[in-house]
Formats: sequence, C-alpha cells, structure tokens
Amino acid sequence: MQDNDVYDLVGIGFGPSNLALAIAVEEHNARAAATDRVRAIFLEKQDDFGWHRGMLFEDATMQVSFLKDLVTMRNPASDFSFVSYLHAHDRLADFINYKSMYPLRVEFHDYMAWAATRVRDQVRYGHTVTDVRPAAGGEMLDVITDRGHFRARNISVAVGLESSLPPEIQPAERVWHNLDILHRAATFDVAAPRRFIVVGAGQSAAESVSFLHERYPTAEVCSVFFRYGYSPADDSNFANGIFDPQAVDLYFDAPEDVKRMLFDYHRNTNYSVVDGELITDLYRRAYREKVLGRTRLRMLNASRITDLAPRPDGVTAEVEHLPTGDRTSLEADAIVYATGYRPVDVSRLLGAAAPLCHRDEENLLRVRRDYRIVTDDSLRAGIYLQGGTEHAHGITSTLLSAVAVRSGEIVASIAAGERGPVPETLPRPLAMIGDR
Repeated sequence: MQDNDVYDLVGIGFGPSNLALAIAVEEHNARAAATDRVRAIFLEKQDDFGWHRGMLFEDATMQVSFLKDLVTMRNPASDFSFVSYLHAHDRLADFINYKSMYPLRVEFHDYMAWAATRVRDQVRYGHTVTDVRPAAGGEMLDVITDRGHFRARNISVAVGLESSLPPEIQPAERVWHNLDILHRAATFDVAAPRRFIVVGAGQSAAESVSFLHERYPTAEVCSVFFRYGYSPADDSNFANGIFDPQAVDLYFDAPEDVKRMLFDYHRNTNYSVVDGELITDLYRRAYREKVLGRTRLRMLNASRITDLAPRPDGVTAEVEHLPTGDRTSLEADAIVYATGYRPVDVSRLLGAAAPLCHRDEENLLRVRRDYRIVTDDSLRAGIYLQGGTEHAHGITSTLLSAVAVRSGEIVASIAAGERGPVPETLPRPLAMIGDR
C-alpha cells in the first residue's frame, strides 16, 4: 500500500455525527497549512444520506433548536449552517416569519442531506464495514469493507443507534418497531385497517399514535404504556443547560456517583418523555371523541402486553391492566413497538481491534475527554467514538446537541496527534475561538 493510500481519518458510518465531522475537517483544511491538513474519508453502508427516514412525519418538529445544527455551536460563521441552507433555498424570510426555533423534521433532514451533498467527495456510499485490524505495527488501522479496505492513522466510529425491542418480541410482517412505521404503514390502504396498537410512552410512541390516528380515519388506535399518562419533557431554561458544551467538561471530570446522580436527575429532558404540545393535542382528540361518542383513540394506561400472537394479516395481543389485573384481548392489523433505541455494539465493528480497547469495571469502554478510546500501548492509531459515551461525557452523547462542538474537538485532537503524542487534556479547537 502506497503512502497516498493512507488517510489521517476514516469515518465509519455517515449519519449526523460523522457528517458534522466531515464538515469540521473541510473547514479545518480550508484554513490550515498544507502540511497540517487532515485527509479523511467516510464509509456508509446506505446508498445515500438518510437519517431515521421511517419517522419523518410531515408535521413532526425537531426537539432541538435549529441553532444546534451541524456547525453553528462550533462556528457560527459557517456556510454549512441551517440558516445558510434556508438562504440557499430562498426560505430564510419564510422561516423567520414561522416564528419557531424548531424546524420541521423533514426540513432538518433535507438540510443535512444538502450538507452531505456538499462533502460528497469525502464519502464512499455502499460500503459495509466488516472488520478493523491493526496494521503497520499498531501505527495504523485497516478498515475492511465488502468492497475493499482503507488504511488510517485514526478512525471515527459513528454508527448511531439501532431499534430496541423487548427480549421476547421478534419483528414480523405486522410487528414493527416505530423506526419503520412510515415504510410499513405505506402498504395499507387508508380505509383498510381496523385497529393499531402502539406500545411505549415516549416521544416516538406519541408521534406514532398521532400519525396513525390521523392517517387512518376509521381505525382505532390503542396506546399501551406502563405509566398513568404521558410525562412531559423538561425543556425548561435551566435544565436545558445539561446540553451545553461546558456541561460535558463538568460531567467528564465529576466523580462516578455524581455522574449517575446528574444523569438520573435529568433523564426527563430526553428519555421516555413527550413534548407538552403533543400531549395536549392527543388529550384534546380523545376528549373530543368522547364528547361525540365515537372513540377511536384509546389510552390503555398502567398496562402492558402479556402475550402476543402474530399472524400474516395481523396480531392478537393480551393487555393486562396492572392496577386490577384485568386482561383484554385485542385483535389488531399491526402492533408498533416504540420501545426506544440502543447504541450499536462498537465491538461488532472493531473486530480484531476490539480486544485492544480498554473497558472499566462495568465493561464500558474507557474514553478520553477528546472521545478517543483508551487502548493498549501496542495500538497507537486513534479510535474515536461518536455516541455511546454517555457514561463518560453525559446525556448529550447520542444527541444532536453535541455534534458540532464534538466534531471540532475530534479534529483538533487528530491534528495535534499528527505532531506528537495524543494529549491527555483536550487542545482548544481553532473553530471554538473563531473561524474568521
């Protein structure tokens, strides 16, 4: 392999995190001397950019401000910002008049696709990574794909989240995770379904209930969840500070018991909670139907599914009301499990390199402040982790709030590593002090 085949960075996966990293690399290279530029390439198994396409409801909005886009928190002057996207599409004035900090989800997806197109020369789509192997005496890593291999001094693993179903549940023709709801629902005629069941109490569950209730005007939609009611997300001013870049430093340096305390206290900013306006909208629908005597939206609260029998044309679900123990059998055209996501097991991708990554007493990867995994001394190539570091960096690890600043930090770490050992303390990225 020749020198010009060695990359300073190979990114595995090309969702929002590595897209933000690709932009950070491009902006770093635009101002860096030729000898300090970072040569990068990103590998993505999909044939084009896509992010949770199965949940792009037409009326769903983002739960994060448009200012927490791919770049603004790192470089407010970047022309990769959401504002620049609006200007390029002649919608800036319209969005200002929209009077909201929260764009439509379909619009934000289009923004990211627009940004991905602009860095397309850094991406190899249709490449599935099968292994990562130490090379050149541990100075390099070979990233093996089904279409070739790429040698790197550093890699960034950003494979995102995967759907999580209860252990006893297997996906089937009429048993879906909400991640696929738009694709699966498209197979039904609008007037055909009689009943849907949605399991879960978080934002995705409530959005799925809302979507099915609107799309199929004759179908009953049953929402099944453990709680007595949907719990509102805490998006209050002070609580939102947990997503600020400075909070990552505080969290990373805090004692382990304090980390657990902060995480538990602020779970309700993101986990198993629902936007307050959506809760109000669903309640009003249920109340209106009760007044009119035509109930289609049923809230089966404090309940659980105790048995499920899938069929090619539907499912039979046994629902237990926990306070009374009463059981109800429901025939449905499909059941949707909005039961969350889990980080993809990085070890599955790292392959031969995985045993060289250090873990703590809870079997969690040891990660430095700059998101670089701690490895054996025999491996001097860098493995950076985007996502899956909540135990070290806090609640923002898997969220969009962190992607802009984190990308700048990783690029700064890689650039510093090219000139010497990887520092224990994070160098201040140039993007954080101005890109003028």
